Amino acid sequence: MFRAISLGFASLSDKGIMLILARVMLLTLLAFVLLGIALWYALDRALQAVGLADDGALGAIAAVAVLAIAGLVLFRMIAIAITWIFSDDIIDIIEARHYPFEAARGKRPGNLQSARMGLRSAMRALGYNLLALPVYLMLLITGIGAPLVFLAVNALLLGRDLEDMLVARHGHHLAAFGKGERLMLGLAGAAGMMVPLLQFVVPVVATASAVHMAHGKFRVKTK
Repeated sequence: MFRAISLGFASLSDKGIMLILARVMLLTLLAFVLLGIALWYALDRALQAVGLADDGALGAIAAVAVLAIAGLVLFRMIAIAITWIFSDDIIDIIEARHYPFEAARGKRPGNLQSARMGLRSAMRALGYNLLALPVYLMLLITGIGAPLVFLAVNALLLGRDLEDMLVARHGHHLAAFGKGERLMLGLAGAAGMMVPLLQFVVPVVATASAVHMAHGKFRVKTK
């Protein structure tokens, strides 16, 4: 796994990967800004409806507070959903450079299939994190309990997302991870997405790392 992650970071030296990373970062920030505006508008209208605000200041403050609290969950969901848009381009670049045999053997999924999988990933992340929300809130007083549960939930989700990206192209028998590998890769990615600034890079690096993990493992087994 450490080899796969180190190669994932090394892929940032590729011009094509850096261009994709720039697009993912810009679209993620844009999505967050639009979400913040929509949330401010909705909260401001709700506050005015109950007579608690005469201007937009209270709504803006409430929107910022909600985004700050829900930021980790929302960022992870948005960033991975946007990365899904470019995941096939990332896999194409990594496979063409390091695994030409696997590149020729795989079948790139269509745009509609990728869009459906990305939407399903986002809804799954939202649903599981909403289910875990009472646990997050109960463990807030422990200081560390809530982040640990958040990390565990999102490690499982991210590991599955990364595996699905490759299985869609190569099939389960050639691209599936072991449970431990899936968990460790998801854990590394979920932990990285909790680190400021690094969180923008992690979705792309994690996708590249998943390619190296799947194909590197297969090569070792066939030697």
